[in-house]
Formats: sequence, C-alpha cells, structure tokens
Amino acid sequence: MLHGSTHPGVAGSELNRLLARLADAPPADTRPAFADRLGHWLSWTGAISLSAALNAGPVASGPSRARATGGEEAEFQRVRAALEASIAAGPREDVSSPTDFGPYRRHCLALQQAMQEAVGALRQRLREALSLRSPAGARLAAIDAVMDQSLAAQERALLGLVPLRLQAQFERVQRQAADGDTSGLAAFPDLTCRVLRAELDHRLLPAQGLLDTWLQTTPT
Repeated sequence: MLHGSTHPGVAGSELNRLLARLADAPPADTRPAFADRLGHWLSWTGAISLSAALNAGPVASGPSRARATGGEEAEFQRVRAALEASIAAGPREDVSSPTDFGPYRRHCLALQQAMQEAVGALRQRLREALSLRSPAGARLAAIDAVMDQSLAAQERALLGLVPLRLQAQFERVQRQAADGDTSGLAAFPDLTCRVLRAELDHRLLPAQGLLDTWLQTTPT
C-alpha cells in the first residue's frame, strides 16, 4: 500500500469487498482515495510524526548497518502458512449446535489476536532488516512505524467489524434455514474461512510491502 506493493490497497481489498457484501453495502470502489482519507484518520500528533519521518534526512550508514539479518522472506512465509493453517482448521470447539455462533465468535477473536501478535512481530522484524539495508530503507522503516501507530485506531475499527458481520450473516442464514433453505448454513464455515483469510491478507499488506522493498534494495 505505502511501499509500492502490487497488492491491492485497503479500499479495494478483498476484506472490504466481503464486509460490504455481508452488510449489503455498495462497493467500496467509489469511496475517496486513500490519500484523501488519510488526512481524516491522522491525529495532529500523528501528522506531525509522519511529517518528521517524511522530511528526515538520510540516515548515516555505519559498519553495523551493512549487516543483513537474513531469513526475512522465509519468516514471512512461515508466519503466513501458520496463520492460514489455523484459519483452515476451523473452531477448536465442536460446533455442537447449528444455532450457536459462540464457537465461531471465539475462533474469530482468537485468530484476530494471533494475527495481530504474529504479523506485528513480523512487521517489526522487517522494519529492522530494512533499516540495516540502506539509508533509504531506514527512512521507509521509520515512515512505516509512524503509519502503524497512527492508523491503529482506524485498523481496529475495520477489523472489529469482522466478527460482527459474520454473526449478522450467521443469524441471517439461520432465518433462511428456518424457512427451508439450508444452503447458506452449510456454506457458513467456508465463508468464515474466506473472510479470515481476507483479513490475514489485509494485515500482511504493509509487511509484504516492506519485504518487497527489502528484496529489491541493494545493501549499502
């Protein structure tokens, strides 16, 4: 998103499309551009921090800065694979009642916590690796750190919709099942997996951008 990644930005992400569809909302493509919305999301302290990071001079390269930590791409793939496996495994509890959303809610919240911790640690590792890569990399890592902190509230608001929209959909397909249409109920586990995979992709966007930049940058 910020780092020149070829992956779709927030407004056009699969997660946003799924959440809009579950809410019967219009597509997000007509929403204001990310740069326009950024001004509304940043607090004045966040705007000052971002301005300072953008205007910072080159970071001096010392002997330690020529070192690369290594393994960043492998770690990215490991984190993604582990979280995807947890999503595919479904709720840890037995879904004993087809009318009980509880196991899905707890599964969703546990996975969101796991994603937050694992992706946050990965993103920090990639920032550190990029800082060691080059002065330009260090500047980009500083900008990413500011954006991470400044947009945390906006991110929480978006991701907090995931269990709410899934619950609303669960209740909707329950009503359909009561009327004789059980197709939505049968498809709900797959829908849950799809939404959580879309959330994982969304959370990994900044880390993917950092990794792409790290791979394309020549060490100095």
